[in-house]
Amino acid sequence: MAGALLSSSIGPLPCLAAEHEGEGGWHRGGSCMGRWRGSPPRGSSAGRPHLCSGSAAKSLLFRFLPFLRWMPRYPIKDWLLGDILSGFSVGIMHLPQGIGYWHNSVGPFAVISVMIGSLTESLVPSENFLESVNGSNATVNEELRDAARVELVATITVLTGIFQVALGLLQFGFVVTYLSDPLVRGYTTAASVHVLVSQLKNVFGVSQGENSGPLSLFVTVIDLCKKLPDTNVGTLVTAIIAMVAILIVKELNHKFAAKLPMPIPIELITIIVSTGISYGVNLNDKFGISVVGNIPSGLKPPVVPNFSYFGQVAGNAFAIAVVGYAICISLGKIFALKHGYKVDSNQELIALGLCNFLGGFFQCFAISCSMSRSLVQESTGGNSQVAGVIASLVILVTILKIGELFRDLPKAILSAIIIVNLKGMFKQFSDLSSLWKSNKVDLLVWIVTFIATLLLNLDIGLAASVAFGLLTVIFRTQLPRYSILGRISDTDVYRDVVEYEMAQEVPGVKIFRSSSTIYFANVELYSEALKKKVGEPPASECFLCLLPASNSVVLGQLGTEGRCQPWSNDTRSPSLPQNAEDGPGLSVIELNAGESTAPSEPTLHSLGLPQPTFHTVILDFSPVSFVDTVSIKILKNIFRDFHEIEVDVFIASCSVSVLAQLERGNFFSSAITKHSFFPSVHDAVVHISRERQQASVST
Repeated sequence: MAGALLSSSIGPLPCLAAEHEGEGGWHRGGSCMGRWRGSPPRGSSAGRPHLCSGSAAKSLLFRFLPFLRWMPRYPIKDWLLGDILSGFSVGIMHLPQGIGYWHNSVGPFAVISVMIGSLTESLVPSENFLESVNGSNATVNEELRDAARVELVATITVLTGIFQVALGLLQFGFVVTYLSDPLVRGYTTAASVHVLVSQLKNVFGVSQGENSGPLSLFVTVIDLCKKLPDTNVGTLVTAIIAMVAILIVKELNHKFAAKLPMPIPIELITIIVSTGISYGVNLNDKFGISVVGNIPSGLKPPVVPNFSYFGQVAGNAFAIAVVGYAICISLGKIFALKHGYKVDSNQELIALGLCNFLGGFFQCFAISCSMSRSLVQESTGGNSQVAGVIASLVILVTILKIGELFRDLPKAILSAIIIVNLKGMFKQFSDLSSLWKSNKVDLLVWIVTFIATLLLNLDIGLAASVAFGLLTVIFRTQLPRYSILGRISDTDVYRDVVEYEMAQEVPGVKIFRSSSTIYFANVELYSEALKKKVGEPPASECFLCLLPASNSVVLGQLGTEGRCQPWSNDTRSPSLPQNAEDGPGLSVIELNAGESTAPSEPTLHSLGLPQPTFHTVILDFSPVSFVDTVSIKILKNIFRDFHEIEVDVFIASCSVSVLAQLERGNFFSSAITKHSFFPSVHDAVVHISRERQQASVST
């Protein structure tokens, strides 16, 4: 309930979350967010209220308690009935799923349940609670074991909440951007496989040991296969009948969704019917079908978590905090896009964190979100967090009064409900075909995430998946697409000459573009691709160096770190003489020191050497978002190298931030000035054309 009121998303009407302070005021909504339209108010140099003013305090209060903004404007006639019906539907649906996950995986959310369930099994194993019976056989004291596990779960929940609140207050909501959609979907699909495997023991009615850590999934499957001969036929038949019935009714719900006022609560019906049959026939004693047993009712008094567990579960709690938030915000963005409102990622993080932190003291389970219940809330008319409040009241009544009635519920029924509800998760396998057609790298991220999560378990698998996802970003920036741009006739549009037949190169001008920013990992590739794309002839690849204390010029090729590398015998220009005394591979031209007409800085033209077929290179910097010291150094070399073969270099479409970084990196000098920068490629081309025309007229 608290999470609903603290959540930033309200419903399909975005106007409730926007602020319009008049024509000249501050507009927080749409593309104008954070920008002033008109003059700032007097007394504020930054154009915003003083930090200690009443309006600032009110804004801060509304930011952390969003319901204070929309609750007074709640449209009762339009929304209340839909919220009540939706809340009851979600609450009724939560009952069977909550009971099922509570018993089988410790918690009401499939992915989070497995993450915490595997941790509780490893830190609080059943072997620690064995008690001897009649001096020979030993049984597990389930009451003590479950109490210890609940204590551990509550501790994990509190620590998860601390992480989430801290990240939210530090505005770390952006961390979810590192969890791409293919990564999240591959991860949740693999987690669903873990959930499925964890339920099979209840479907077949066999007892299994508890496994955790890397490869534990496969160990569990192998152990299950070995125990298949011991299958309880009654349990298996019960599970199959329940799964078939639930699947059929769910398909009918989907097919007749437009005609039904609300989905048929088949899970609840199945639980009630199976509990009645189990109680009347006594399935546990006659057929050995395992039942849930005693379900504690009532609210637990608040207790302080066991801080001794903090060191052992810190890493897992952080993973749960990130995964729970990622799933929640991903689903929230889906509905926000559909209904046209905005989700504040940091506020959602704080809301989740407060729910977990406070709930952990009352032995609650870490919260996230459920796809199935969220879809039910939307389809049954839910419009706001009021529906969540109604659902919470239904669950509260269940906890206080109704839970104890389900002690004879077969475990196989709960496992059947869980397995059927995983159907939506397994449909994510269809992503493979669409990703194959659209983006092979995203497909690779999906597959690697899925396999890593299966092999390494959920916590280590998540870390490995994020690392691989970041690695793909590095590879993408290292292997961008390089292109030469041409102008589309009678326009100021420039496109790749290879992809667009209408794009024609500007005579004498090479316009070079990279699809990625340039930094230390790819700037060398950028420089090499530039020289390859502009197609320098062999004679123009040389550069000129004055020998110290002499009047000679050495012709060579560009070497590493801008050093002079003389031409070798096989690459030397045949038209140039070679001085044997200077050694092989060194072409030397003697200059007459007595001639006053000798240039102080020799050029290809003054030496009578062939010149390039182009006179200008334009670097399109529109994709460049930042530069570092290494890329600045290489850019300087590019300017110098082309200057030595009498080719001008200009930079177009450079952002203000990149320009500032270049200035701080001492990029500019007497040889490279800001006059080499233009706001667009077309501006640079127009300038070059005008300069060439003026030069031709003057000559």
